[in-house]
Amino acid sequence: MLGLIRRLLVDHAQSEEVTQEVFLEIWKTAPKFDTERGAAMSWILTMAHRRAVDRVRASQSGHDRDLKIGIRDLEREYDQTAETVEIRIEHERVKRAMGQLTELQRQAISLAYYGGYSHSEVAELLHVPIGTVKTRLRDGMIRLRDEMGVTK
Repeated sequence: MLGLIRRLLVDHAQSEEVTQEVFLEIWKTAPKFDTERGAAMSWILTMAHRRAVDRVRASQSGHDRDLKIGIRDLEREYDQTAETVEIRIEHERVKRAMGQLTELQRQAISLAYYGGYSHSEVAELLHVPIGTVKTRLRDGMIRLRDEMGVTK
C-alpha cells in the first residue's frame, strides 16, 4: 500500500501520513466490507489510491490558489487601504466560522494553524493521541470550509 501511495505522492513523509490515514479508514470501515464485492486487497488498494489522489488534488489546488493570488497581486496596483479592509473582513468571516466549531476542534485548529504547532506537538499539549488530533483538525477544517461557503 505504501508503494502505491508513494508512486503517486513521491514525498515519503506525505506517503506515510496518507498510509496511516488509510489504515485508520480500514479500521473504521472494516465491518462494512463485503467479500462478495471483491477481494480485501483490492478494497484496501482502492482506498489508498483514492486518498493519494485526493492529497495530490489538494496540493495542486493550493498551488493553483497561490499562483492565482500571486498573479492578481502583480496585475493590480497595490492599495494598502483596500487590502487592510479585505483582510479585516476575511478575519471576521474566519472568526465567525471558528465560533461554529466544537471547542475541541477550535482548540486543535488554533494550536496547529495559529500557534504553529505540529500534529504531534498538538497531541502532546492536549494529551490525546495524534490520530485524534488529525481527526479534529480534518473535521474542523471541513466544517470551516462549509461555514465559509468555500467550494472544493
